[in-house]
Amino acid sequence: MLGKKLVTAQKRGETRALCLGLGMVTCSMMMYFFIGITIVPFYARSVWTTQTTCKVLKANIKDKVLCPNNEGLEDEDIFPYPCLQVWVNLTASGQEVMLYHTEDTLERNPKCSYIPGKSENSKEVKVQIETIATNFKKQQTFPCYYDPGGTQTNVILSRLYPPKGLLFAFLWPTLMFTGGCLIIVLVKLSQYVSVLSAWQ
Repeated sequence: MLGKKLVTAQKRGETRALCLGLGMVTCSMMMYFFIGITIVPFYARSVWTTQTTCKVLKANIKDKVLCPNNEGLEDEDIFPYPCLQVWVNLTASGQEVMLYHTEDTLERNPKCSYIPGKSENSKEVKVQIETIATNFKKQQTFPCYYDPGGTQTNVILSRLYPPKGLLFAFLWPTLMFTGGCLIIVLVKLSQYVSVLSAWQ
């Protein structure tokens, strides 16, 4: 009687472990799919892949502007802000080009180098823009990214999805997939050992 209870408990434990392993594998595949349709296209579309050094030539603040590329945005998401324009010398080619914060900045408003977060206080936004402009003037040289193919003649300060960020995004689903497969293998191995023991 005790032996039957132990066997039943073992089978239940194996079933739960197997379900856990299959669940982890399924979740990891869903995460792979999500990353593949969201992050990977942005990474593949980015042409600013080579890092070089940029030297600030001028950092000017223009009048307040609205983001012109506002398709799909609600009216409350559109707000005026001072337009910061930073021009730099690209050491790789010696050209005078405009600097943007990220790839997204160029898509949203190609007239400005930086787009601040929405704030109800326009004075805070103005102070933020002025601080950024001052920092650029103080730090004359800094690393930036440019397009080695020449498709884009401008440069960006930082990439939204650098190679390290992409690898980090794939790290968690990979660990989950590996763990799930390991659990399944261990359960199947345990079942195989139990069958061999029963035949002896």
